Amino acid sequence: MPIRTAVIGAGNIGKTHGRVYKANPLAELVAICDMDRTRADAAAQELGVTAYYDVQELLRAGEIDMVSVATAGVENGSHHYEPAMQVLAAGKHLLVEKPISNNLAQAKEMVAEAKRRGVCMAVDLNHRFTPATQLAKQKITSGELGEVLFVNMNLWIRNPKDEPPYFHLRALHSHSVDVMRHMAGDVAKVQAFFSKGPGRNSWSNASINMQFTSGALGHLTGSYDMHGPDRHSIERTEVGGTKGRVVIDNSTVDFSWFPHNSKESTHVHNAGGMISFNETFGTRLGRWLEQLSEGVAPEQIEGSGEEGLKALAVQEAAIRSHETGQVIDVAELLA
Repeated sequence: MPIRTAVIGAGNIGKTHGRVYKANPLAELVAICDMDRTRADAAAQELGVTAYYDVQELLRAGEIDMVSVATAGVENGSHHYEPAMQVLAAGKHLLVEKPISNNLAQAKEMVAEAKRRGVCMAVDLNHRFTPATQLAKQKITSGELGEVLFVNMNLWIRNPKDEPPYFHLRALHSHSVDVMRHMAGDVAKVQAFFSKGPGRNSWSNASINMQFTSGALGHLTGSYDMHGPDRHSIERTEVGGTKGRVVIDNSTVDFSWFPHNSKESTHVHNAGGMISFNETFGTRLGRWLEQLSEGVAPEQIEGSGEEGLKALAVQEAAIRSHETGQVIDVAELLA
C-alpha cells in the first residue's frame, strides 16, 4: 500500500515536497498543513489534498504514516522543533528539512525522541543522494579509491539575506558537512575562520578545516556572496585516496574518476540523467519512500536524523572555533 503522507509547511520547499510525493507511486499525499490559512489553502488546491492549519488537528484527522516537516524560521531551522516533536509523539515517521534545527540541544531531543518511539527519522540531506555522489561513494566502499586521505569541498551561491550573524553557516552547510561525512566518516576536530562580504552584517564566507576520526583531513570553503546556479557551478567535492581521486562537480551532477596507476580517467556528465539541483529532491525523497516501503529499521535510514544531528554539531563546532580561536572537539558537543 502507498505510504499515506502529509506535509507541514506550505512554502516553496513544502510545495516541492508535496509535488514529489504526489508524483511518486510509493506515496499517497493526503494533506498539507500551514498556520497561514491562505498559503495552506493555495497549496492544497494545487496538490488536490486537504488543508489543515494546526498540527494536532492534522494528526487527529486520519490515518497518516509519514510527515514531512518543511518549515523554516530563523536560519531556516528554528521552526522545525515543535511540529517535529508533535509528529514523533504521535508515532509517525518523520522527514525534516535541513538543517535539522538551528539549535543543537533541540536537535538532540528530536533524535532521542525518534529513537524512544521506534520510528524512522530522516533529514532532507539531498546532496548525498545524487547519482554523481553515489558513484563517488562506490569508489570508496569498493576499495578502488583506497584509504581516504582528504576531502575538499566548495559550496557557494548568492543569497542576499542578511539574517542573524550565522545564517550562512546554519542554513547552508548541513549539506556540505553531510557530503564530507558521507565520504570520510565522523569529524573529530574543527578549526574555522569567517569573514563578512561587502555591506554584510552576517558572516557570509567560511573557511573550515576538519580532521576526521579516521585521520583524514578535510577543508570546506563556503560563501553566500557568489553567483547562483544559473551562471556557474555552486558545488564541488574532491576526495583523494591512496589509489585514486574522485570529483563531484557542477552542482552535484558531474562525476570524474582519476585512478593513480593509469593514464585513463572516467568522466560522466549529467550522471544518472540529472541536469539540475532541483532534481535532487526527487532522488532524496524517493529513497526515503523506498526505505519506508521496504520496512527498514530506523537505524538503517540513510540521511537519518542522527546524520543531521552530527552535521549540525560540526557546524556548531565551526562557529565556536571562530568565536574562540580554538580547535573544537566535535564529540564534546554531542555528549
